[in-house]
Amino acid sequence: MKKKFAFLFASLFLLGACSAGPSGGGNSNGNSNGGGNTQEGDTIKIGLNLELSGAVAGYGTQEKEGVELAVEKINADGGILGKEVELVIKDNKSDSNEAATAAANLTTNDGVVAIIGPATTGASKAAIPNVTKAQVPMITPSGTDDAITVNGDKVQEYVFRSCFQDSFQGVILANYADETLSAEKAVIFGDNSSDYAIGLTKAFESAYDGEVVLRENFTKNDKDFQAQLTKIKNADFDVLYLPGYYEEAGLIIKQAREMGIEQPILGADGFGDEKMIQLAGAENVSNVFYTGHFSALAPANDTVQPFIDAFKEKYGKEPSTFNALAYDAMFMIKSAIESQDSADSAAITKGLAELKDFVGITGNITMDANHNPEKSAVVIGFTDGKESSADTVNP
Repeated sequence: MKKKFAFLFASLFLLGACSAGPSGGGNSNGNSNGGGNTQEGDTIKIGLNLELSGAVAGYGTQEKEGVELAVEKINADGGILGKEVELVIKDNKSDSNEAATAAANLTTNDGVVAIIGPATTGASKAAIPNVTKAQVPMITPSGTDDAITVNGDKVQEYVFRSCFQDSFQGVILANYADETLSAEKAVIFGDNSSDYAIGLTKAFESAYDGEVVLRENFTKNDKDFQAQLTKIKNADFDVLYLPGYYEEAGLIIKQAREMGIEQPILGADGFGDEKMIQLAGAENVSNVFYTGHFSALAPANDTVQPFIDAFKEKYGKEPSTFNALAYDAMFMIKSAIESQDSADSAAITKGLAELKDFVGITGNITMDANHNPEKSAVVIGFTDGKESSADTVNP
């Protein structure tokens, strides 16, 4: 296991070493000292570019909750550099084209100094050209595809994340299958229409020591998985690896369990929505595991319980991974502003790139050369639809 993590992080370090340096310039709202937008007036304008409607609105809605709780706390404590945070919220409707448009509007028309979101890989990639052109930093709380922050051998200068990336998740899940579940044979049932799922599949396959005995695919918005699951049921395997989002994962888990497929099911952070449990039926969600960034059963540090208490008081429910990731994203921006004593886009970009030993709800974070957070992960296990285990995995 140590050998696999050493190889993964060595590779990520080399990618960072090959990246190009910062580009200059600015835009019509620009800061002549480094481009991007300048903070003006009595507020610091932060944009939200999130999936608040459409197919994956569950992710964006949770992230909006997390950011709003963070801003409420920040403003109650005196703001940042004595100025209140003002949120400018755009719904990208779970659509990549809308995400690109929202990024353009936030940076050019609204003059925000930083953006949180989008939540998903495809929408995050679509937003990158416009935030790069505007030189305004963006943090995706949950876009996990490796290519979001590194394109080829070039680091995306204005793009950061508060979550870990797919290659890290794939290695964790492969090791969990190998070492915790003692799974010698795996079936992979993945979404072949999603960059997220494709990246997770590649990472798992490259790290898994056992044999992949069968590969099956589905496509986003599929509802009936009986044909693929019949093949899977007839296979000889120890674990079912299911990289995909909660909408299809919930239905697959339900149909698999109803067909008598009882083997452990492994997934990534795309499982992390209560709608997955609703779609699957709580009685079917046992022996199901996924990589998470946060669990109340495995608190990363002393900030976790106060966050849980504040979230429950405001929203009347337990916080999710996506709530926590977005909360951290907002506080990462706060930390970047305070470290540079400036809320201009250029300063925030520099502060995020240099972020070190940030104490977050989802772990203690240091930003690596590729703009990915170095922190621990959690493999969360379910029994009857409830979290029953949480194993912390350190890089």
